[in-house]
Amino acid sequence: MVEMIQGDGSSSVTSPPLQFFPWFSPSPGMGSSYPWLRELPSEERGLYLIHLLLACANHVAAGSIENANIGLEHMSQLASPDGDTMQRIAAYFTEALADRLLKGWPGLHKALNSTKISLVSEEILVQRLFFELCPILKLAYVITNQAIVEAMEGEKMVHIIDINAFEPAQWINILQLLTARPEGPPHLRITGIHQQKEVLDQMASRLTEEAEKLNIPFQFTPIVSKLENLNPESLRVKSGEALAVISVLKLHTLLATDNEMLKMKSPSATSIQSSNPLKIVTKMNPNHRTLGEWLKKDQAFLYNLSPDSALSPLSLAPSPKMDKFLTAIRGHSPKLMVITEQESDHNGFTLMERVKEALNFYAALFDCLESTVPRSSIERQKVEKMLFGEEIKNIIACEGIDRKERHEKLEKWILRLELAGFGKLPLSFHGMLQASRLLQSNGYEGYNVKEENGCLVICWQDRPLFSVSAWRFRRFD
Repeated sequence: MVEMIQGDGSSSVTSPPLQFFPWFSPSPGMGSSYPWLRELPSEERGLYLIHLLLACANHVAAGSIENANIGLEHMSQLASPDGDTMQRIAAYFTEALADRLLKGWPGLHKALNSTKISLVSEEILVQRLFFELCPILKLAYVITNQAIVEAMEGEKMVHIIDINAFEPAQWINILQLLTARPEGPPHLRITGIHQQKEVLDQMASRLTEEAEKLNIPFQFTPIVSKLENLNPESLRVKSGEALAVISVLKLHTLLATDNEMLKMKSPSATSIQSSNPLKIVTKMNPNHRTLGEWLKKDQAFLYNLSPDSALSPLSLAPSPKMDKFLTAIRGHSPKLMVITEQESDHNGFTLMERVKEALNFYAALFDCLESTVPRSSIERQKVEKMLFGEEIKNIIACEGIDRKERHEKLEKWILRLELAGFGKLPLSFHGMLQASRLLQSNGYEGYNVKEENGCLVICWQDRPLFSVSAWRFRRFD
């Protein structure tokens, strides 16, 4: 696709990708005047939505409210939280872009959200639904637990710090694995960190019950705190304990900061080529493809939009909270630290960088559910809305300290951790074998686990989705 930027830097696009369809009237009030759009074949409608979404995001980034409004109106007509994959994902991107626009009127935004209730019980429920519907967390737990067992061989006192303690299944499994050791189980202490006391109380009860059944000496230490507010002294690592620190999809939240890089630089608007996407559709293979394959097929469109950033892909934004946390952990000389993170870069400076990355990443996640869970499933809709949808909204609509979902790729995590004084521990082949067996025994088709630079990457088809890496503190010379 060719950018259409005027010499003064402004966009030459005066209406959203309605110009892709020149017979459309750009009138903001057009509403449902074109109901036949919903009757388009799924693939044509999906491609149109992709182009419409990206063009609308460009207008939002440029502050072109009228044009963004027209695009959002079209997207709302076509998107649906219970439709096909692209309709579903478009529904949440539409909501996220609209929320970003509304934040330009703080009073209006606060009024519309003043009665919103966020129940922790629902948040925990949806995380557990994700655990049940997708094998992602199961794979991360299997790989992590194998690394713990190998690192703690022969240790008599083991202390595990879980910085995102909500799911007891992982630690029930580690209790069973440690009990089966030839030398017998160690004394195990798990410190669980969560902001809600009732979540930790439930975990303590479940794990204590299991430990008693297995006759393993066990202690659960709850710390009620958000990770960003954690007092490192509360971890209380004891002398003689072999320490393991485990983070599953949580460490990235410490990257949130008020000190936005290049804050004074206002993103320039990038525009969209005025060619008709239906011409592209006619060249596509008519056989069914997943949304991820659509995006890969139309990759030239997605990545010809300028990222508006001079930062190197490996540039690390300053993160005082991350630095403080890693320094504190390193001070405890952990024998092992295992980190599971989203394998995507949603920490870009500009909106368009984040929109494009998020579209590719969440397209794959929506495809995962599409492959195994019926569209009418209430559980699937809850995961898509309350987990994926909220993450998408945070990535796109929030800035500064409010933007918690700052996912980064493995290459950046390697750089961050090495700079913080940690050395990478290659994950064993046995961990990868255990993960492969889990997929095979449960019939999880389309997923695979690959080795990358001593770490393991969980993939959907060929698309990396999550990385698992292992570390230990490194003594400086």
